[in-house]
Amino acid sequence: MTAKFEYTKLCYGEMFQVLKSLRQHELFCDIKLETDDGTIIFGHKVILASASPYFHAMFTNFAEKNKDHVVIRQLDSIILQLLDLLAATNLLQLNDLKDTCCDFIQKQLHPTNCLGIKAFADVHSCTKLLSSSELYIKQYFFLILREVVETEEFLSLSSEELVKLISFDELNVSSEEEVFECVLRWVKHELDSRKCFLPQLMEHVRLAFTSENYITQKVLKEPILNNCPKCKEYINEVLHFHFPKRHESDQVIPIPERIRYKPRLEDKVILVVGGIGTKYSDSTEWYDPKVSQWKLMAKKPTKRVLASVAVSKDNLFFVVGGYGLGSYLRSGFVIDLFSESPSKRIDDMLVKRAKLGVGVINKNLYAVGGFDGTNCLNSAEVFDDSTKKWRMISSMSTRRGEFGVGVLNNLLYAVGGSDFMSGEVFNSVECYHPSLDAWRPVAEMCKRRRGVGVGVLDGVLYAVGGHDGSETLKSVEAYRPSTGVWTTMADMNLPRKLVGVVALEGLLHAVGGRDDSFVFNSVEVYNPITNTWTMLGAPMNVQRRDRDRGPSRRAAGQAFIRRATSLKLNSQPAKY
Repeated sequence: MTAKFEYTKLCYGEMFQVLKSLRQHELFCDIKLETDDGTIIFGHKVILASASPYFHAMFTNFAEKNKDHVVIRQLDSIILQLLDLLAATNLLQLNDLKDTCCDFIQKQLHPTNCLGIKAFADVHSCTKLLSSSELYIKQYFFLILREVVETEEFLSLSSEELVKLISFDELNVSSEEEVFECVLRWVKHELDSRKCFLPQLMEHVRLAFTSENYITQKVLKEPILNNCPKCKEYINEVLHFHFPKRHESDQVIPIPERIRYKPRLEDKVILVVGGIGTKYSDSTEWYDPKVSQWKLMAKKPTKRVLASVAVSKDNLFFVVGGYGLGSYLRSGFVIDLFSESPSKRIDDMLVKRAKLGVGVINKNLYAVGGFDGTNCLNSAEVFDDSTKKWRMISSMSTRRGEFGVGVLNNLLYAVGGSDFMSGEVFNSVECYHPSLDAWRPVAEMCKRRRGVGVGVLDGVLYAVGGHDGSETLKSVEAYRPSTGVWTTMADMNLPRKLVGVVALEGLLHAVGGRDDSFVFNSVEVYNPITNTWTMLGAPMNVQRRDRDRGPSRRAAGQAFIRRATSLKLNSQPAKY
């Protein structure tokens, strides 16, 4: 006959009190833990080892396994006692007390303890604490690398844990060199047993975002990489990326999309697609400010012309409208330029549009104005993200083509432009309010501008360059909603029309474009603090401008991608 005894929460509580009393009275304790603040905490090895992989490794594999007094660096006594308490509450199923401990520990997260807390939360199924510690690690990884990469806590990570850690797109690092260095330290800590993990780890180190000098001076000279055939393959690949060979046509050979060439989502880059230089280009390239270089991508967005592009917060790149196969288009598609996924068609617009304006507000894509092959348009429509269908919205007051679009405070601004039929160039601006389904007039610009570049930086809408009907402009003006007026800013170094304008790291970039004679591959940068423009030292690989008038010439485009932990992409409309 088998007797069955059912434990109750009261019994668990009593057991917890007994264990707590034993530790407080130093009974049966076989380990003393000393923290940086000099506090001595008594404990039981078997409890700590069963509750924490860190302590399990310490008491079984490390030098401390035969010691009864261990100094715990970079962890204060309060956190250590709470972790011990959390282990006991989890073991005894005291969920209320467990939740309280987790909430408190979450507030104590720090670069010096987050790896251990994450591992602890994982073992004890503390979902909320695990999620918050993972997010903390992504955001502060650059500090973790500097403060704890040499500690046992980091060096005792499993290969699976390290792969997961460095594979995060959201990982915040000041440079990819730091990720590479941390992989080397981990592998070299136990080289014989860990060198087999090198190919798997190096798959997630994005060497394309390190400098050419670092590749030649550090990566190429690293013996453990040179002794690994797969790693040598990765190195040859990145050498081709940094020092590409050229075809007879002098076109740079781009690199296929792989995770090793995908920027971290905390990185910010400028992305440009298509355009006309000395001839039409269907290439795509991006600028990485960390290494001050432009790099070509293998992915080519489309063969159509006169289309417009926009980027959504879901890491998606939209191309809509334009001209192709002898007709004006209603079609569009969406693509993730930093993944291997193919482009996908989206529902057709309700109106054929070329030279239109586009913008994204709250994941909804707006298509405004343009030319349908017969008339310049003032109509507008929106691709509703919830229904994946287009629907008409209120029309602008003015028929516009070759105008700029900016999104500021969830409002859509249509800036300048011209009427292809009459030839009139506008200095007028109007603003669409999605909540009202209404366009409202905005103060007129100081200059008439078609082919104007529009960018948004720190709550200010900028109108850059363009053509006033007589000449190409290098003048710039800015609109602040708080004042409701346009203010003249410093001139660019060069007059530019059909120019892409994007914000990056607190600066405004004017990309490509042309004057009355030449197409540019140059970029100049505006600093709003000093009110000055300077030329960027790194020109694009390809000269690019937007198109002039008529379907017989090709279109250019610029789009800005901002990757952040949760936002991923910031919508900045652009011409393609």
